[in-house]
Amino acid sequence: MLVQFKVNGKPAAIDVAPHTLLVQVLREHLKLTGTHVGCDTAQCGACTVIKDGRAIKSCNVLAAQMAGSEITTIEGLAAPDGTMHPMQAAFKECHGLQCGYCTTGMVMSAVDLCKHHPKADATEIRALLEGNICRCTGYQNIVKSVQQGQAALAAQ
Repeated sequence: MLVQFKVNGKPAAIDVAPHTLLVQVLREHLKLTGTHVGCDTAQCGACTVIKDGRAIKSCNVLAAQMAGSEITTIEGLAAPDGTMHPMQAAFKECHGLQCGYCTTGMVMSAVDLCKHHPKADATEIRALLEGNICRCTGYQNIVKSVQQGQAALAAQ
């Protein structure tokens, strides 16, 4: 089945089996390996991408469901010249990562969080990131990262 959609602003037309997951298309067909597979059950959030302006977990949606959609992965956040997105920069500056496995999903969820909850406080940020698991940190620097990214996005 041919599925046509946009990924990071570029058209994509992928011939896939009906049962192919979006995360498989991103990683295996398009070689966008920043989207990670953590649990395969939509529990950890490592596979989070933005679909038509909303964060989704790409390990539990079929590629066929993406027809006509616009997908943004972590690779699509940075500016064309390589300048990091404010949320990426905030995670770097605030040390909101350790091993890095969850980071791409955290960043994508944080971008969505800031878009739909631009005034979320630390308690709300923790609650809104509940679907993203980090096994390395105590989340404190992740929350600081989101707050710094939130401020930078608000200033744009």
